Amino acid sequence: MLKIGLTGGIGAGKSEVSRLLAARGAVIVDSDVIAREVVAPGTPGLAAVAAEFGPDVFAADGSLDRPALGAVVFADPDRLKALNAIVHPLVRARSAELESAAAPDAVVVHDVPLLAENGLGPLYDLVVVVDAADEVRIERLVRLRGMTEDEARARMAAQASRADRLAIADLVIDNSGPLTELAPRVDEAWERLTARR
Repeated sequence: MLKIGLTGGIGAGKSEVSRLLAARGAVIVDSDVIAREVVAPGTPGLAAVAAEFGPDVFAADGSLDRPALGAVVFADPDRLKALNAIVHPLVRARSAELESAAAPDAVVVHDVPLLAENGLGPLYDLVVVVDAADEVRIERLVRLRGMTEDEARARMAAQASRADRLAIADLVIDNSGPLTELAPRVDEAWERLTARR
C-alpha cells in the first residue's frame, strides 16, 4: 500500500485532482467528506460542536449551518482551534478505518486540506501538493464559490502559506491554468505514484 497525503490551498483544485486520481484507481480518503460525516445529525461530534458553539451555528432542522460556523471560526483563530480540537480526532479515527479496509497494493490518497497546517506530512509515504498562484485561487473563489475577494483572502490567510505547502511537497501538480491542462498533469503524477508501489 502506498499512502499519499494530498493537499492544496483553498481554490487550488485539490478536489478535482482527487476526483481524477480516483478515476485512475486511487482509493480516496477525503477528510472534508469525513469531517461532514462526523458532525452529521445524531453524532457525538455534532453534540460536541453544539456544546462549544451554541445554537447560533445550527439550521432550523438541527443540522450544522456551515456558513454560520465558518463565519465564526474564520474570523477568530481561537474559535477555529476549538472546532479543530473537536473534529480532527474524529476525522483521523475514521480515516484510519477507511485506509485499513483498502487492498494491500492500493494507492490510498488521503485528501487533507490542512495537512501542512497540522504537520501531518510524516504520516504519508509521499505528499502531493496541488498548487496555483494566490491570485488565481482568489479569482476562482470569487467566480466559482461566490465569495467576496475579502472572504477569499480571509480563508486563504487561515491556511498555511503557499510556500509552507510547497516546502513539504514530494510532488507538485500545477493547476494554475485551465481545467483542460490538469488531466495530463494528473496522468504524469499517477505514473510516478504507481511506480512507487
